[in-house]
Amino acid sequence: MKKLLSLLFAFVALSVCANAQKYVGGDISLLPTYEEHGVHYLGYGGNNEQVQDPVKYFADSAKWNAERVRLFVNPANASSEDKNEGVHQDLDYVTRLGKRIKDAGQAFMLDFHYSDTWTDPGQHATPMSWNSTNPDVLADSVYEYTKRCLQHLVANGAKPDFIQPGNEITYGMLWPTGHCYPSGANYGIGTFANFVKYLKSGIRACKEVCPDAKIVIQTEMSRSTNVTTFYNTLGSQVDYDVIGLSYYPDWHGPLTTLDGVLSTLESQHSDKEIMIVETGYEPKWQLDKPTYTPSQLGWALSEDGQKQFTADLINELNKHSKVTGLFWWLPEDNEFWADRNPARSTWWNASLYTQNTGKPLAAMFELRRFIESNTTGINNIKGGNAKSDKVDDKWFNLQGQRISKPTVKGLYINGGKKVVVK
Repeated sequence: MKKLLSLLFAFVALSVCANAQKYVGGDISLLPTYEEHGVHYLGYGGNNEQVQDPVKYFADSAKWNAERVRLFVNPANASSEDKNEGVHQDLDYVTRLGKRIKDAGQAFMLDFHYSDTWTDPGQHATPMSWNSTNPDVLADSVYEYTKRCLQHLVANGAKPDFIQPGNEITYGMLWPTGHCYPSGANYGIGTFANFVKYLKSGIRACKEVCPDAKIVIQTEMSRSTNVTTFYNTLGSQVDYDVIGLSYYPDWHGPLTTLDGVLSTLESQHSDKEIMIVETGYEPKWQLDKPTYTPSQLGWALSEDGQKQFTADLINELNKHSKVTGLFWWLPEDNEFWADRNPARSTWWNASLYTQNTGKPLAAMFELRRFIESNTTGINNIKGGNAKSDKVDDKWFNLQGQRISKPTVKGLYINGGKKVVVK
């Protein structure tokens, strides 16, 4: 019987590999800030019932199985303008939110910004406290900071499942010394070699503290050729698992553009998973002028249009076997009942809440389709008795994801059996 269970578990493991676990959720980094400002989140439907814990609502009602959270080195050093736009996430803030995510049974993606404020293709300022232009000193700062943060998270029940050592790093990070072009060319005093040195230091710390976490390298798609060039230039210089992309149709073009990028990446980097770690589409016109218009993209500026974008995006992603993740950016943006004391100075018009009613939009529930077709075969495993049967240190959830020893009640896989943790 024991041999049979081992063979069955091996079969399931192969099934998991063939049907890689998929993740869907959002970057909910500002949720605690909205809650502090008295924002009301309501459930879907007409009863106007207030949701007490949005993280649990995302897991139980929206059926999301993952969340993403950013981390700044010292956001107290950010400008007032950046703070008003949402730069608040220090280590204590992220630890509390990360634990909520883990307690809700979701996977947790940690997004290191390695700066005191926003990082993106146009800005990657070195933290004030890392006052050096010596690449070796900065690499050591990256290592020590990453290690300290991860140790703190693990010790406080917020162990990440995915880690991004840098946010949208198409043009490097820790400017000016790590500023470079996707082709590998230098930018001023910045070099691609410095950039790789910083990446390696961050990843080394990740591997030491969270060896089971997958490493995500994120770029954005403002120029689709930059994406493929970047990953080809990076090659095997660093050890990572997932290609992470930002895709916003307003700025990056129609789904045909995304399709081309995904196909190229799958062909050239077949050993990597791919995730859309940021996306969004608005149910109304953005305040600033986007690159593309709704007529060019094919989706209306309405709740139905936002839902249709989501459906079409999922249909596109499901054509690509290497795509295993989809995360909506700032879905929690919601100023309902907080207008006199807003959490942000502006609204993110691609939120999944209506700002004046606090109700979720239909796209929130459309997102679950990305993982509904994901089957791993784990339900075929028979149950076991956790008290009498041998328990090993390798635990899996029912979606086939390797996890730490569970601390939350539920049904898990251990030693080739389903085990109930009470």
